[in-house]
Amino acid sequence: MYAQQQLAYAPTPYSYTPSSNLTATINLDEEVRLADNTAERDLYESLAEIYSIIVTLDALEKAYLRDSIKEIEYAETCERLLRQYKNSLADETVASAFGSLEAFKAEWDVRTLFSWRLQGEEAEKRDESRGVKDTNANTIWPQQLEVPRATERLRIGLPATTIEHTHSHLPPGTPGFPSGPSRASFQYPTTSTPAPGVGGGAHAIVSASENFITLFDAIRMNMLSKDTLHPILVEIIQSVNKVTDRDFENKGKIVQWLITLNQMRAAEELSPEQARELNFDLNAAYDGFKGVLE
Repeated sequence: MYAQQQLAYAPTPYSYTPSSNLTATINLDEEVRLADNTAERDLYESLAEIYSIIVTLDALEKAYLRDSIKEIEYAETCERLLRQYKNSLADETVASAFGSLEAFKAEWDVRTLFSWRLQGEEAEKRDESRGVKDTNANTIWPQQLEVPRATERLRIGLPATTIEHTHSHLPPGTPGFPSGPSRASFQYPTTSTPAPGVGGGAHAIVSASENFITLFDAIRMNMLSKDTLHPILVEIIQSVNKVTDRDFENKGKIVQWLITLNQMRAAEELSPEQARELNFDLNAAYDGFKGVLE
């Protein structure tokens, strides 16, 4: 009898016989190109940088919560990442492809992009607990990467050391548009004997008050775009923190408006109703700021 010819390939359950007609024509030594031109390559690189910023920021937030990093180092790194994130989205092409943070995470699924290999019993125990029997049991397929801390930090737009979350609430707004104080009638808060938790001196108090005035003026002159109001709100938060580390009434309203503006595009503007609410909340927050100095 003739001896059975040994197969040159691994047998399969379906007795599949490879055909030379199906031989791959791809050169495995050739680099795979994701983009057809320089513009596409730059776009993908920018999106990849944004992805890395999100992942890095989430890791930074975790390290800060575990007290694994000093506050100064955290603040500097966080501000740099937030600045890089903002600068990356300043390009209209990148911003258009990015969409929003949630849309970006949904489109790219913000997944780990590699499969991790488990060895031995760990993978088998995992699959047995799930009732799954797979010939590829030692492979963990890409799982969604949760980045809630980075998402929250990007939503706020400031490091945790710069801003404190408060839960104070204002009563419903009243009709009419409160004009706010003008520079001529504005009364700067003064304190001869600093209250507990108040520091920075008269210069810091004047600087914080000037930032409040600037925002009042911007609203009065109907300068309601994000790129106008957002930097002033940031200056207000930073300047009042230099004056006092104490929370004051309605400070949380400034935080909420900062978050609202941070989610808008640079050219977007507040509606007249939103401007009235902002002016009202700003007056209340400034009264609270003055109160904490007394």
